[in-house]
Amino acid sequence: MKSARSDRIESGYIHAFPNCLRILSGLLLITTLPALPLRGQTSTQPQQRPPAPAQTQNAHEHSAPPTPLRDLILEAEHNSPVIAASIHAWQAATNVPRQVSALPETQVTVQQFSVGSPRPFAGYTNSDFAYIGIGASQDLPYPGKRPLRAKVAEFEANSLHEQSDSMRRDVIESLQRTYFQLAYIQQTLGTLLTSDQVLNQVEQAAEARYRVGQGTQQDVLKAQLQHTKILQEIAHHHEQEGQLEAQLKQLLNRPQESPDIVTEPISQTPVRYSAAELLDRTRQQNPDVRGKSEMVNSETAQVELAHKQFRPDFSLGYMYQNTDRKFRDYYMLTFSVRLPNRGRQKAELAEAEQNQERTRQELQAEIQRVLAEVQKQYVMVQTSEEQLKIYTDGLVPQANATFQAGLAAYQSNQQDFESLLSSFLDVLNLELDYQNKLVDHESAVARLERLTGVTLP
Repeated sequence: MKSARSDRIESGYIHAFPNCLRILSGLLLITTLPALPLRGQTSTQPQQRPPAPAQTQNAHEHSAPPTPLRDLILEAEHNSPVIAASIHAWQAATNVPRQVSALPETQVTVQQFSVGSPRPFAGYTNSDFAYIGIGASQDLPYPGKRPLRAKVAEFEANSLHEQSDSMRRDVIESLQRTYFQLAYIQQTLGTLLTSDQVLNQVEQAAEARYRVGQGTQQDVLKAQLQHTKILQEIAHHHEQEGQLEAQLKQLLNRPQESPDIVTEPISQTPVRYSAAELLDRTRQQNPDVRGKSEMVNSETAQVELAHKQFRPDFSLGYMYQNTDRKFRDYYMLTFSVRLPNRGRQKAELAEAEQNQERTRQELQAEIQRVLAEVQKQYVMVQTSEEQLKIYTDGLVPQANATFQAGLAAYQSNQQDFESLLSSFLDVLNLELDYQNKLVDHESAVARLERLTGVTLP
């Protein structure tokens, strides 16, 4: 089955021509048609083909050496601001347990009591009731409340840790997918240029037959039209390459004006795990599942804390009161109990229980979603491996053999041009389809690595 891009090459409906190609096509029709001789005559003027732009001729040649994907992954892990931000969020959350488990702030009080006048210190020396006092008070939560608050905060910090790991895997997967797409573009640029050189041979054969009266002018024009279509596809590849380069530099936190990235050729990654093994690894290592599990633990601790909130809190205070030296000083110890509002606490407990059940259901939904995605990607990997084998062992070599036989038959006037051109397009489209299917396979492998946490060789 042909890909969407292959169909566009065959039908000519890819994107609008660049201005330069439009001009070249117009010049082609003006300069070439009068030069074609009548049937049976020999032309002394060479045929004109739309020249490839300078940047197209060396589109697949890069001065920089290829950069392995593993090096870019390490660079993204160190430089990505998205990953760094998620790590800082987790590290900030690790400081919360110490805050919520600490005792409430101690309150220090200074008092001045006068007798007979609102003025400070009035009557201080003539009444044993006047004094200056200094004291401190401390709120004391019911035993067990502070450890439970710390426990809730620890589980929430653990959840943020898993979210940070999930964000890291998202960035890496996005980097891998973009790298594979860029590799496809850079690899198929060479394929298009090579195919254009082969098409030149076909065009020369059509011109040779036309000059001796065995072919038609239409055959030559169709070959030249296909050459222009390939130029159009090459221009489209340049556009996609620039967009993918920008996306890669964004993921790597590189300046957009930095040198472009050259990819290594894509190779098929074997998957030696069974579906059952990958599903088991997903339950254990998927950060989204583990993050939801930590939230369930947090809400469970929150329910325990809501039960504990029915217990009263306490407050302890002590004050020293200094009077005139001829009177005796005062010493005051206070102990108070803060009784909870049971109606409010019942509502708080009901809320905590509902949140606990909500997170349990969210965990189950997340497990099902992730397992289904792993199974889907595994099926895609297995299917694409079978299809890639069909391409390499059957379709591509068969198409090449058919085209070579057709070219020889056409040169000996034993095959029509339409069949030869169809064979040429089969070779080109099957090669592009193979590269595209290889990108799909590697993207599915990258998705499996993100979901399962395993590193596939």
